[in-house]
Amino acid sequence: MSTHLEEKIQQEIQKRVFDEEEKKRQSEGHLASHEALSEVSGLSRQEIDQIAKNVRLEMLQKERSRKNFIRNATIAGIVIVVFAAGMTMLQYNRMVSLSEDVRTKWSQVENVYQRRLDLIPNLVNTVKAYAAHEQELFEMLTDARANAGGMLNLSVESLDAQALREFQAAQSQLSSALQRMMVIAEDTPAIRSDQNFLALQAQLEGSENRIAVERKRFNEAVQAYN
Repeated sequence: MSTHLEEKIQQEIQKRVFDEEEKKRQSEGHLASHEALSEVSGLSRQEIDQIAKNVRLEMLQKERSRKNFIRNATIAGIVIVVFAAGMTMLQYNRMVSLSEDVRTKWSQVENVYQRRLDLIPNLVNTVKAYAAHEQELFEMLTDARANAGGMLNLSVESLDAQALREFQAAQSQLSSALQRMMVIAEDTPAIRSDQNFLALQAQLEGSENRIAVERKRFNEAVQAYN
């Protein structure tokens, strides 16, 4: 047998002897500790062992409780995050829906104003046949119609407070000119009895009613969006 191999065997034997001695010392220390506790407390070794076991079980339960708490807190956090994300998505979808509703309602407002604009040329031509001397009024009405028409086709994004005031001012100017023409028509029996005028008058009244309804719906949509 070589010297190197003998040395390895001796080292291994020494290591095992050392390990056994260490285990023995730990066992004796543990036994001595229990004996000391028994002497001090008056408890038997079995009772001390049971107490130690209970302590270990209690510590194990606490560790399990801590892990359960961390797990439950993590799950709760994930649930909250998912719920918040879901609510955010619902709110976003609702805002998109309300924004589209505002855009649709504004389109309806412009449609009814456009309908009124389309009736005015025929109205002017009908009244001209009986009141050609009201040229100044006709020109004023034509200019007001052009100004009001230029305010149509506004995008919802451009509808700030100033744009709405300018839009309403143009429409009010046109309404004022129309009212003046209606006064002239009411004072002229020939115009009042003209069937074409009566039809145009009914259509204009219907347009005014539609304008009021669609403006109300638009305002409600804007209020809901805001």
